[in-house]
Amino acid sequence: MEALIRQMKSELEVADEKTRREMIQRIQEMMYSMESSDDTVNRVGYLSLQISAARIGIDMHIFSILSESKGPLSIHDLQHATGANIILLGRLLRYMSSVGLVLQQGPSLFSASQVSKNLAGKGNQGAICHCFETCGPMFQELPGFLRRHNYSNIEDGENTVFQDAFKIKLPAYQWFAINPERLRWFNDYMSSRRHSTETWLSVYDIEPDQLKCHSGDEIYVNIGGGIGQQCQEFINKFPNTAGRVVLQDLSHTIEQALQTPGVRNMAHDFFKPQPVLGAKFYFLRGVLHNWPDEKAKEILKEVVSAMGKESIILIDEPIVPDSGLHQYVAAMDMTMMCALAGIQRTHSQWVSLLNSVGLRILSHVYYKPAAYEGVMSVIPSP
Repeated sequence: MEALIRQMKSELEVADEKTRREMIQRIQEMMYSMESSDDTVNRVGYLSLQISAARIGIDMHIFSILSESKGPLSIHDLQHATGANIILLGRLLRYMSSVGLVLQQGPSLFSASQVSKNLAGKGNQGAICHCFETCGPMFQELPGFLRRHNYSNIEDGENTVFQDAFKIKLPAYQWFAINPERLRWFNDYMSSRRHSTETWLSVYDIEPDQLKCHSGDEIYVNIGGGIGQQCQEFINKFPNTAGRVVLQDLSHTIEQALQTPGVRNMAHDFFKPQPVLGAKFYFLRGVLHNWPDEKAKEILKEVVSAMGKESIILIDEPIVPDSGLHQYVAAMDMTMMCALAGIQRTHSQWVSLLNSVGLRILSHVYYKPAAYEGVMSVIPSP
């Protein structure tokens, strides 16, 4: 058994991302196949307790404290650092250890696990807080919502699980505007996912001629671009381009945007006419999956109306397979459905959507094959 575990660890250390994920999936499948009925009930029935414990660990700074320590810490060390009751702290830490959030090295001795180190990062903490505080109530509401709506597909962005979960009428993005802490968690989460060496810029070839333009002309418009990480990366990749780079998002997001030299931050609602005409590249990352087809068509039509003869739409989104979908991407599909009536689309669904507004896929290349993330180059159909 120990030899097998050592061999698997050795293979994981040199595996690429796709292989690593496949190995994890196979190991999980093997674990599930070995479960008794009690094992299954205990695992599935108490899943929500794991994220509750992670949320508590973030509040108490347990993951940061353990990750920054040069060695294991006693429960008394952790009590001193957190100020928590020592009995409660022991009970929390024992549970966290049982699900891998921390490592227990002895009766009252704890250290950071790989999971602890992962959860010590700002972006990952934002992700846990977002998933617990914003997604959690939606997932609790989902079974009842589907029963009440006779298990119809969710396609109305103003009548979703989100509205029922939070007892409001506002769409999710307007609700974020009046809940700044939740917006901050979401932005931290998205920011951490966008900071990667693997982006569309690492695989998509932009020809030198495509970068030629008159000073002051717009070359790259990032529509719904959040706080501007993608604009910053574009500037870093092409620092000598004469064209202007434009970041667009709703005003409450633009207020928190990065102040990157060479980038113009512009408040814009992408359901309204696109004010930047004839740009070389109109870039949408993780935008269209937030919307059902009819709304996605509206967004695309506004971009099409602004395009010039040399304009290209770059759509940075997953193209998901029809089977064998990775757990995270499947979870994102459910989350988009609950919050926004959105969808993670398959290739045939993308083709249908784009054709419906007079567009076609010129090329497509993956930059994160394991997560099905890639960039589509899209132009008007002849």
